[in-house]
Amino acid sequence: MEKYFVPLKNVADPVELQVEVCYGPRVRVSSAEGSTAHPGGACAGALYILGSALMFATLGAFIRQASTCLPNEMIVFFRNLFALLFVVPLFLARHSPDQLRTTVPGLHLLRSAAGLGAMYCYFYALAHMKLAEAVLLSYTSPLIIPLVASLWIHEKVSHRVGSAVVIGFVGVVFILKPGAGLFQAAALVALGAAAMASVAMVTIRRMSATEPPVRIVFFYTLLATLISGLPLMWAWQTPGRGTWGLLLLIGVVAMAGQFLMTKGYSLAPASQVGPFIYATVVFAALIGWVVWGESLDMFTGIGATLVCLAGIVATTSFGRPSRGGSVQGTA
Repeated sequence: MEKYFVPLKNVADPVELQVEVCYGPRVRVSSAEGSTAHPGGACAGALYILGSALMFATLGAFIRQASTCLPNEMIVFFRNLFALLFVVPLFLARHSPDQLRTTVPGLHLLRSAAGLGAMYCYFYALAHMKLAEAVLLSYTSPLIIPLVASLWIHEKVSHRVGSAVVIGFVGVVFILKPGAGLFQAAALVALGAAAMASVAMVTIRRMSATEPPVRIVFFYTLLATLISGLPLMWAWQTPGRGTWGLLLLIGVVAMAGQFLMTKGYSLAPASQVGPFIYATVVFAALIGWVVWGESLDMFTGIGATLVCLAGIVATTSFGRPSRGGSVQGTA
């Protein structure tokens, strides 16, 4: 299930589309204006989002640990396989096979390829970078989505969002530290994950006029599992008993994070609770410090602040189409 809440404001009035592309299929559609008000919904929703942030940070730690004994191809495949084992029975229990008929197979393939590419890159970055830095750079997708949407579907970018994008990329420069002797090539891979996740999210918006979320999730999960299974022909390693348990934990924690995130967004508007997802970076920094003794330097701290603030502005400001307009929208 790909790690993503789609930040195209992030989805729009009156519909909000949540996707976890990175990292597993997470798509949900809900009415922002027509949903029932929940007393204390914003507070409860924020707590659920914070819970999901903790799950996603923990997921990153488990993936990093698994990478010490398994190749990236194996981890990606089992991540998708566990998602498929969850999605298929759920789909068959609630929907007819007729709902799988599509007129845009090419867009489904593009969305799956982009999402899967984001997953490969993100998992690689987790294995080769500090946990918090890998997570942080993957969370730059809200800064890239407006650019992709503007070039592809001609979405207008407001001055506020444009300014947020510029500030966010200044923060990225602080994190990358080019010319300071601290640059890591893996950081570019993490940015590649964010870029491909952004393409996946905009692809979802592009086909949302004809494709219901359940169909998008089903085809993504199926295609991602099938495609990620191909590299196992040369990359297969039989996991040990402990490693099987770790792979199972990855699946369970990912689903727990998805459930908490979905619940949080169902209780309050994304503009109120969405920013709390950036707590994932804080939790990742704490886990990295406790488990691996990692610490963040001053440049990374400044960059993290700029990226998070810019991401929050972009997430809560970009793309407010008219009522009944197209859905904006991924891992």
